[in-house]
This record gives sequence, C-alpha cells and structure tokens, in this order.
Amino acid sequence: MKEEKISILVIEDDARMAELISRGLVEFGFEVTLAKDGFTGLKKAQEEHFDLVLTDIILPGINGLEVCKRIKSADERYPVIMLTALGTTDDKVEGFDAGADDYMVKPFEMRELNARIHAVIKRSASLPKNDILKFADLELNRLTKVVKRCNVVLALTPKEFNLLEYMMLNSNRVLSKSEIADKVWDTKFDTGTNFIDVYISYLRRKVDKGFPCKLIHTKPGMGFILKEEDENPE
Repeated sequence: MKEEKISILVIEDDARMAELISRGLVEFGFEVTLAKDGFTGLKKAQEEHFDLVLTDIILPGINGLEVCKRIKSADERYPVIMLTALGTTDDKVEGFDAGADDYMVKPFEMRELNARIHAVIKRSASLPKNDILKFADLELNRLTKVVKRCNVVLALTPKEFNLLEYMMLNSNRVLSKSEIADKVWDTKFDTGTNFIDVYISYLRRKVDKGFPCKLIHTKPGMGFILKEEDENPE
C-alpha cells in the first residue's frame, strides 16, 4: 500500500523563495501547495486539509501573524511554522504569541526545516494523558486551555500555556533553557537570544503576581523550576 504523503501549505509572496522552499520540500517527499498572499493562504488552510502550514510573516493582504491566529482560533491543533527574515527576540515572541508551533529565521537549512516539520506534526498529533493538571493552587485544563490559580482565571498566550504545561508536567525539577527550547519549542537553544527568559518573565508575572506563594523560581546557571516554596523568584 502506497504511503500517503504529508501535505504542506506554503504561504510566501516571494516567488523565488516559494519555489526554493517548494522544491526542497518535494525532495524530502512532501506534497506542497503554494499561496502567494495571506488571504489566499488562509482560505486554502480553512477549506482544504493540510498536515502543516508554513507561512511568512510579511505578506500581502493579511500578514502571517493574523493568518496563524485565525487558523489556531478555529483549530488549536493545526500545526503552523513561521518562516521569516524577522529574527529578533521580540519578533519570535510575537510569532509564538500568535500561536505558531515553531519559528525559523531565513536563511535556513532544508534539513533542519524537514526535522522541525516532523517534530511539530508529531507533537500536534499526540494526545494528552491527563485533561487537567494540578500543582499547589494552580490548575491547567489541557482541553479547554483554561488556567486558574485560586480559581482566578489567568489569561495566557498559546506559548505561555505550553511552557506552563511543560513545567507542571515536570514540577519540582530544574529545567534547563536547552531542555525547554527542545521540548516546548522543538528547537536548539540559541545563546544569542533571550526569548526563554522573556517567556519565563511573562509567565511569572501572570502566575505569581499577587499571590503570597511563588511557584516559578530561577536557579542561576541551571534553569527554572516550578515548586511550592515561598521565596524570591529572582
């Protein structure tokens, strides 16, 4: 029986770049569909079935961030990877906040893109073992995506949710930046960026601010830990 190919929608307005990406993906055995603007890409993603969407950020019509937000609002499990020349920490945070499962900066190696595609699809397809995670007075519902502390709902972005989920699954254990990058972002930690520190800071403000017992702690030189201990998180 012939194995069904993984289908990928590539949203890229630069014709040369779209052709290079398409050719590289086809060589790795993927089935590729192209869209040259945000509106067309979103329409295709909504009306047709794809295993994953690759989108640039700067696009005609609507940008890739908005495309990602609309795709994820309809189906949070729809895998989306952003491919863009915008590579600052703020750019990456904005991309992950839009719901992107991964973020690659141009130029990139096709072998790495191939590996990340498979990793994102595998992660998106996996089913959670427990619908509700609890730690101390913190509760995370993996189905409804609702997080509460002392019954107060916390407004988290998609990546903040994923980071907290991983920390709750590994509570009372120090998590290094490289482990967090690998398990939450499916990427190797780049020492030249501080996006993990940025997300920990965002998450700490939402999870710990206003509560007497701090749960998210920094272990200098080692990483971060979720534990029930009333101490200065810095």
